[in-house]
Amino acid sequence: MSQAPQSASQEPSGEQWASRIGVILAVAGSAVGLGNFLRFPGNAAQNGAGAFMIPYFVSLLVLGIPLCWAEWTMGRYGGKKGFNSAPGVFSVIWPHPAAKYFGAIALMIPLVIYMYYVLIEAWCLGYAINYATGALMKGSDPAAYDSFFGTFVGAGKDGALLAPGNRRWLWVLCGVFMLNFTLIYRGVSKGIEAFCKVAMPVMAALALIVLVRVLTLGEHEGRGVLDGLGYMWNPNFEKLKNPQTWLAASGQIFFSLSVGFGIIVNYASYLKDEDDVVLSGLTSSSMNEFFEVCLGGLITIPAAFIFMGALDPDTLDSSFALGFRALPNVFGAMWGGRVIGFLWFFMLFVAAITSSVSMLQPVIAFFEEGFGLKRHASAAILGLITAMGCGFVVWFSQDLMVLDTFDFWVGSVLIFLLALVQSILYGWIFGIKRGEEQAHIGAHLRIPRFVQLMLKYVVPVYLLVIFGAFCWNNVLSHDEQAGSIPNAMAAELTEGAPSAALIDALADLEEPVEVPAGAVIRAAGDNSPAQLVGEDEKLLATFEAADAEGIPVLSHATGRLETILNTESALSAILFVGMVLAFLLVSIHIAGRRWVAEGRLRYGEAQ
Repeated sequence: MSQAPQSASQEPSGEQWASRIGVILAVAGSAVGLGNFLRFPGNAAQNGAGAFMIPYFVSLLVLGIPLCWAEWTMGRYGGKKGFNSAPGVFSVIWPHPAAKYFGAIALMIPLVIYMYYVLIEAWCLGYAINYATGALMKGSDPAAYDSFFGTFVGAGKDGALLAPGNRRWLWVLCGVFMLNFTLIYRGVSKGIEAFCKVAMPVMAALALIVLVRVLTLGEHEGRGVLDGLGYMWNPNFEKLKNPQTWLAASGQIFFSLSVGFGIIVNYASYLKDEDDVVLSGLTSSSMNEFFEVCLGGLITIPAAFIFMGALDPDTLDSSFALGFRALPNVFGAMWGGRVIGFLWFFMLFVAAITSSVSMLQPVIAFFEEGFGLKRHASAAILGLITAMGCGFVVWFSQDLMVLDTFDFWVGSVLIFLLALVQSILYGWIFGIKRGEEQAHIGAHLRIPRFVQLMLKYVVPVYLLVIFGAFCWNNVLSHDEQAGSIPNAMAAELTEGAPSAALIDALADLEEPVEVPAGAVIRAAGDNSPAQLVGEDEKLLATFEAADAEGIPVLSHATGRLETILNTESALSAILFVGMVLAFLLVSIHIAGRRWVAEGRLRYGEAQ
């Protein structure tokens, strides 16, 4: 086996945190963002509200906090050995030349997420401005808010945001982009830490003002605040049988806590030995949960329930739909809605920017230690790369397909993958004995022993099961039993447009099959006499051979892989991500050779 890499003596990194509260607020700021106030309520509404909270807290205790401690520990250990970026830290943790290449995932996740996150950040500021001017007070017509959102984000067609009438909002995006890089350019302590010390209290104050208004809402159509809170907290245990509820909860914990992002590893690398990583990790996680559950959840879900009733998951086509489409209906119906709407979306903007300023620091750290670049040069390179990526998302805006593709494959799949890699690195390579020793240096609070055992045995297995189920449910296409139609309807399965009777029968199934305009019936094979396909040749349902109970109908659940192969913009997004990954892998390879040549890493020969 290979010997552990050794770090040559070197000057410590020029980046350091100015205070303990500063690093806690910065890490909490990286976690507290749109995931807390938009993604969490949207995920809860899509996955059973109260039922969602059970797997959510299970995932927090089993995955979130233990992995957070592991990242803090490994990051500080790598920092003591002279490395601040994931490729360097992983090379210290795992005595193998291949270790640094896994760091590419930890660099790519925050880099690509920033490319679309800064766009959503600009949406929040744009919505706040529209509330300030009164342009978003459109009464109680849900269609008006849907139309506004579609036009505002350019969902109608590619390049819509560059058309006359929409270009003014690109200046908002440019301003947000420049604000991020101004803070990033100023560095860890003078930029990110200084901003988070001000932004976090401001964000909390704004959220509390909105929360007070929500909790003092009167009844609307017989629904009050207590009904809204009951909707959020009373579980429907039947929903727990659905694996999607557990998958969504685990994914939310990763996205929310910034676990599996590569950010905590980088931030922790700037800590000193006397800094308490155990208490700091627990404090930042607890602060994040306060913002997410006590503010984000208590504001959004009860308010939406009071004015709209039980939320239909089918109407929430994304976890962001609740914030940008449903809540404006609520603000339009409540007294003082214009002011509350402005405060809400401005608070979202502040929350978003505390997260976005942290996303590029891991890549900047890599450029600085991998190639000896100064911060201004690293920031300029990243500014060019992220501007191209953001422009890519802005141009391919139709149905937000590129944004959704980036968010799924990088913001979900790769986060799961990196969390799995880090759990194995910590539990099986770094070792829980050494991990426990390193974590408790300077600690005022001890991590229970069983947490270390969980990190080695439970967390990797849990992640493998969740990741496998996640890919099965979302990546691969599969057919699901929708029910049966009467055998007497066999005559309706002739090639051509489906009859009204067949459309009604499909709508009455246990799992209704929607028949869009232009859909046709076409002949299939011996075992499947007919299929229902859309106007774009997309398979919608399959009719199987008749049996005693009728003609079984299988609805087709389109997986992400099939979507990529059949959608040009989605395929373009994957190719773009692939090019970013290739660039990072080549850069890491060059940096690794440089580290070896400088004597910063020395690997023994295999024995």
